[in-house]
Amino acid sequence: MNKLLAMQTFVRVAESGSFSSAALQLGVSVSAVAKTVSRLEDELGTQLLVRSTRRLALNDDGREFYARCVQIVNDVEDAEAALQHGARAPRGRIRIALPVLFARLTFLPRVAEFTARYPDIVLDVRFDDRPGDLIEQGLDIAVVVGDLNDSRHVARLLNRGPRITAASDAYLARHGVPKVPADLLQHNCITSSVSPVWAFNDRGRVVEIAVQGNLVVTGGDAMRECALLGLGVVQSNWWTMHTDLENGTLTRLLESYAVEGRPISVVYPSARHLAGKLRVMIDFLVEITRLPADVERSLRGRARSPRKG
Repeated sequence: MNKLLAMQTFVRVAESGSFSSAALQLGVSVSAVAKTVSRLEDELGTQLLVRSTRRLALNDDGREFYARCVQIVNDVEDAEAALQHGARAPRGRIRIALPVLFARLTFLPRVAEFTARYPDIVLDVRFDDRPGDLIEQGLDIAVVVGDLNDSRHVARLLNRGPRITAASDAYLARHGVPKVPADLLQHNCITSSVSPVWAFNDRGRVVEIAVQGNLVVTGGDAMRECALLGLGVVQSNWWTMHTDLENGTLTRLLESYAVEGRPISVVYPSARHLAGKLRVMIDFLVEITRLPADVERSLRGRARSPRKG
């Protein structure tokens, strides 16, 4: 049995969840795919897939073996790229999951730069705020908002914020500019269904303001749109509103009182060696999420300030 071909076949089955989808991708018959996986399981002496009438799923051994197979296949792709195009020309497919708002506001406006640099990389992008298990989902990499606790994945922090309070100039012209956090009690604040309490840093002390308003929405996207329409004051993470702040459609408020926002990180399955195509994608994500120098200095100046998610 061609072990490398068997591993490639198994990877396609694991990622697609069916023999028929893997067969279509590989250009072979369904029976050939099923036989290859069965022979691989026989040779390994363990079952890798849980078979049902609707879908195939990885069991514990299958997940572990999948991670190692992906590592080997990536190594082969790297070796081929080095010989055919030089070491600086990574190639292959990257299956990536991105939070919807991050994809729309931060990734897609810059993605043309990535494709111009690496024309031999195919991006298979899924918009998903909660990608779940990367291996089971057939993902190479994901961007995740919030604290992480999955030890099976490697994580690299992109940034933490700061937490931004903002409104449109049209709203501020009608209602005035809040000077201290307590002034927000006199403003229409657009809140989420999670919590109407906003946190601020007042000289190293956490100040929480129970804001009120006539709009409660779900999701940062809806909150941002309401602010752009001049409907009230919002508070969200830096990466949600940085483009609007840069082009002047929103104005940042109470800047000296800002706390750190929720972390945003890039995660990928643990592996001994990271494929070249994934290295360049991680570098690109770091690049497009880098905080402006003035924001970075401001955060460093408040490095001992309390954090609030």
